Amino acid sequence: MTSRETRPRPLGLGIFLIVAGIIGWVAAFALTVEKFHLLESPDAVLSCDFSLLVQCGANLSSWQGSVFGFPNPILGLTGWVAPIVVGAALLAGARFDRWFWLLFHAGVAFAMVFVIWLITQSIFVLGTLCPWCMVTWSVTIPVFWAVTLRNLSTGVIPVPAGIRRVAAGLYGWIVIVTLACYVIVAVIAQLRLDVLATL
Repeated sequence: MTSRETRPRPLGLGIFLIVAGIIGWVAAFALTVEKFHLLESPDAVLSCDFSLLVQCGANLSSWQGSVFGFPNPILGLTGWVAPIVVGAALLAGARFDRWFWLLFHAGVAFAMVFVIWLITQSIFVLGTLCPWCMVTWSVTIPVFWAVTLRNLSTGVIPVPAGIRRVAAGLYGWIVIVTLACYVIVAVIAQLRLDVLATL
């Protein structure tokens, strides 16, 4: 077995990574612009501030909004370039070695863990739902599942044959898996923040 990719090119994955990367990058750009507005005028009402519950201002102004010492949207501006580039490379016929897929998966897994942390901080600590943040959440989740299930089913991540078969089966149900994750987040937000009462 060589480290070279021997399977057909995952064109569907490539297209999805490009689309998801663009959506995530746009959300990060919008949050960056809003952060600039806050820096210019700390009392500014942001375009994504719709109510005390649905707003970006509280998230961007909190320490959670700059957990690494700089605004979180900067991570998005840089990080979302990777799926776009990988997706474009797949469409162009690139075949990546196993180490590359593992490195890409590590980045995607970090993004997923970070998003889960941000979701818990937003719902349980800040008590807000940031619109552009939720856009980021909504694309990070399926990107994580797509790359994870792809790597499990193709043997990039060494697992028993049974797990590979399950991953291959779930790969065709990524939309359902993603929707299930959305429902879990929505239910938690409703139970904690009573979102429906504010609509």
